[in-house]
Amino acid sequence: MPKPRSVRTFAWAAAAVLALSACGSDYPLGDEQREAAENSTSTLSGILSGSGSSAQGPAMDAWIAGFGVMHPDVQLQYSPDGSGAGRNALLAGAVDFAGSDAYLQDEEIAEAREVCGPGGALDIPAYISPIAVAFNLPGIESLNLDAATIAAIFRGDIEKWNDPAIAGQNPGTALPDLPVTPVSRADDSGTTENFTEYLHEAAPQAWPERPSGTWPAGLGGENAQGNSGVVSTVTRTEGAITYADDSVIDDSMGTANLLVGEQYVPISADGASIAVAQATRVPDRAPHDIALQLDRTTTAAGAYPLVLVSYQIFCSGYENPETVELVKTFGLYVVGGEGQAASQDAAKSAPIPGPLAEQAQAAIESITVTP
Repeated sequence: MPKPRSVRTFAWAAAAVLALSACGSDYPLGDEQREAAENSTSTLSGILSGSGSSAQGPAMDAWIAGFGVMHPDVQLQYSPDGSGAGRNALLAGAVDFAGSDAYLQDEEIAEAREVCGPGGALDIPAYISPIAVAFNLPGIESLNLDAATIAAIFRGDIEKWNDPAIAGQNPGTALPDLPVTPVSRADDSGTTENFTEYLHEAAPQAWPERPSGTWPAGLGGENAQGNSGVVSTVTRTEGAITYADDSVIDDSMGTANLLVGEQYVPISADGASIAVAQATRVPDRAPHDIALQLDRTTTAAGAYPLVLVSYQIFCSGYENPETVELVKTFGLYVVGGEGQAASQDAAKSAPIPGPLAEQAQAAIESITVTP
C-alpha cells in the first residue's frame, strides 16, 4: 500500500484500514469460498482494500463474490463510503484503490504523485450505469421531463406535481395536486457530480451552478446519505423525487424519460452504452489515465445522457510486488468479460464498450512496482 504522508494522515489511514479489516475472516463469503479454496489452483493470496462509490456497491458485491471464488485466499474488502471519501482514502494511503463516480481533478492528480510516485494514479472505467430520476407518485410509472424542468424541480421552483411545466410534457397523465419534495445526497458524491453536470450542460440557464460532488448550499428539500439513503427517503415520502444509480431503483418507484433531441428516452443500460460511446478522453492526461468527457447534449438516437461512468482508481505503481499482482488481477477481472457480466446481472449496469475495455486492460497491465 502507498505510504501515508504524515502522522495525521497515518492515524486516519490506520482507522480506515481497521474498519475495513473488522469485517474480514478467512472465508468471508462462507462455504462456497471455503469449498473453492479446497479445490483451487490459484496461488494468489493477500488482502486488497478499497473504499468509495456507493453506486458501485451492488456491482462490487458481485465482483467480490466472483473474485473470491476464483481466488479464495484473497481477502477483498470494500467500504462504500462515497466517491469523495474513497478518493481521500486513496490519497491518504489508507486503501489500495478507490471507487469513484468522478475522475480525479487536477489538484488530486498532484496529490496522487505524492502517494503513488511520479506516475500518479490512473482512472480506469469499470462500471457504467444510468442515473435514474426517480419519484414516488402512486399509480404513475413514468413521466416525460426535459432537463430544464428537472432543474426547476430540484431548485424548488416547481412546487406541485400538477405544475404546467410537468403537465405540458405529460398530456393524459393525471398529475396530483401534491407538493414536490426533492431529495439530494448529503455526502460528497460522484452521482451528484454527474447529475449536476447533466443539468448544467443540458439546461445551463436553469442550472447555472458548476458541476460539483457537493449539493449546492441554500437549495431546499431533504437530503440523505448515499444512494440507499435517498431512495429510502423517497420510498417513504409520497411526492418525493431524487436522483440515484439505477441499480437501487425498484418497481415501487417511477422514473423519468429524458428529452434527447426531439424524443423522450427511457432509462436503460443500452441507452447508457450509447451515450458513453459518444464520450471522448479528457485531454492532457497520462497515457493510461482513461478519464472520460461525456456529451450530455448528445442527440444520438436512443442515448440516455444522464449516465454515470464509475472508475476504479489505482496507483500507477505500488512498492509491494504482491499488491501489484493483487491490483492487476482484480482490475483485469473487473473490466473483463466475467466481471462485466457479473455487474450486469447484479446491478443492471451497461457493459464497457469493446475499444474502451481494451484501453482499460492495457492501463491495468501498465501498473508496476515502484522503486
